[in-house]
Amino acid sequence: MSARPGEPRPGIPDSGAASPETGEPDFDQAAADLEYEHLLEDFGHLAPPAEGEVIEGRVLGRTDNELIVDVGLKSEGLVPLSEVQQADGSIPFRRGDTIEVMVDRHRPAVEGFVHLSHERAARLRAWSNLEDAFNQNLLISGRVTSRTKGGLNVDVGVLAFMPASHIDVRPVHNLDSLVGQDIPVRIVKINRRRGNVVVSRKAAVEEEILSRKSQVLESLSEGAIVTGVVKNLTDYGAFVDLGGIDGLLHVSDISYGRVGHPSEVVSVGDEVTAKVLKFDRNRERISLGIRQMTPDPWESVEQRYPSGAHVIGRVVSVTDYGAFVELEAGVEGLIHISEMTWSRRMKHPAKVVKVGDSVETVVLDVKRSDKRISLGIKQLEDDPWTTAADRYSIGSVVEGRVRKLTDFGAFIEIEEGIDGLVHVGDMSWTKKVKHPSEFVKKGQTIQAVVLQLDAPHRRLLLGIKQLQPDAWETFFRSHQIGGIVQGRVVRAAAFGFFVEVAAGVEALCHSTEIPNMPGKRKDEPLLITGNEYEFKIIKMSEAEKRIGLSIRSLTDDEEKSRLEDYQRHAAAATSTIEEAFYSKGKTGGR
Repeated sequence: MSARPGEPRPGIPDSGAASPETGEPDFDQAAADLEYEHLLEDFGHLAPPAEGEVIEGRVLGRTDNELIVDVGLKSEGLVPLSEVQQADGSIPFRRGDTIEVMVDRHRPAVEGFVHLSHERAARLRAWSNLEDAFNQNLLISGRVTSRTKGGLNVDVGVLAFMPASHIDVRPVHNLDSLVGQDIPVRIVKINRRRGNVVVSRKAAVEEEILSRKSQVLESLSEGAIVTGVVKNLTDYGAFVDLGGIDGLLHVSDISYGRVGHPSEVVSVGDEVTAKVLKFDRNRERISLGIRQMTPDPWESVEQRYPSGAHVIGRVVSVTDYGAFVELEAGVEGLIHISEMTWSRRMKHPAKVVKVGDSVETVVLDVKRSDKRISLGIKQLEDDPWTTAADRYSIGSVVEGRVRKLTDFGAFIEIEEGIDGLVHVGDMSWTKKVKHPSEFVKKGQTIQAVVLQLDAPHRRLLLGIKQLQPDAWETFFRSHQIGGIVQGRVVRAAAFGFFVEVAAGVEALCHSTEIPNMPGKRKDEPLLITGNEYEFKIIKMSEAEKRIGLSIRSLTDDEEKSRLEDYQRHAAAATSTIEEAFYSKGKTGGR
């Protein structure tokens, strides 16, 4: 094997060797060595090449099976075409091209020719280059030839193995996508004797990433405009590769408009331009924003959406309390449930609008500092309360549906947007109503009388009992103290008995007004519930709706009447006797 330039030739002493006697350089010996080297250079081509020596030859031509190569020997050499033929069948060498070969002494000799091998020479050169690259930690290029168990086969001059864990800095799920590609790799292990080479693309990628990352970090600053590629999406944002280092584009910084998920705006592989919002150099954390590249639409929102303006927007969200309407990207307004209709019977905003609807609304209020716009739909129609006084007068009878029941009364919707209240005290003249459900049911259609109307304050009082005459009023008009009434005992109390003297009219007969009945035991009630008796009215208060009854007064009147009759009859009898006596006396006197 020929010595490399600068290395001592075999068997030739080093020209710089020191003299063994003096220890100083032997210049005479050096001159002799130099002359010997020149002789080798002049006549060395005449010596046959050593076994395993790579030599350069020149292509003279080709036969059907071989290339004819001049390697400076007495005979030309032959290189099998199978060793130089490409995958497509072409031969890359032409007449006059140089080619590296080795003498192949294992093939039978052919008279006048020397057997050469380009394949062995290329393999030898490749191993030499690979060892140099491994020792110097250099990157080399390789072509992925196929997928194998646990990784890929890579042609780097010889067939090398690349484990799947060394393909990239992140796991690669589709290894077949790399087959046929030329990739940069670094040699991580080499064993020439065993013919093993292990390479890593990951090491090459990491080195490139570190280099790019260093450059990016030097140029980054808050407020800078950067360009990167979206490499990953999450629920909360997108990670953007800025060249060796990732920045987070939070979902709230993608657009001024509503963005539910980053995939609605960007996709993996998209190139985006963003602004650096925050940069922590020590922790290498970068926050990015796209919406900050354009002015905030809320800055001039009051000029674009003045109060009272009619605007059209798209419903983007419906909640229990209202609907959010997007007027433009980044500007949304709320239609509160109370501003959707003049009627109060609506249970949920979804009954009026749904997501995706295009709706016309009226701007009610704008608060730029809070980024809030209040919108209304019902304002597109006339407020029914403004003309309520023209349609409903005091004392008029109206009809409506019971919309809601409360402890103090029932709300009756008499038309769209106008509700009236029937208080429990205005439901019956005679019955004491504790809860409106005792008298009316939700959803029931009833009639009522307008008692009071306050349109500015949206108040309407109604009454049901006013549809019928007041039984108390009728009773007081037709009866007076001292009158006799027939009544039915409805219930007993500790102090007396309540007596129904007319439909819905009850009076009290106190215990002191009930005489002891002859023949009754002490434990027997004075009056029996359900029985009817005659009573005398002894007290009447129309304002308090109170009537006092008495049986004792009725009995006393009867006794007094009987006494008066007796006295009247006795007087009459006495008068008759006296008249007879006087008449007889006068007659006897004659």
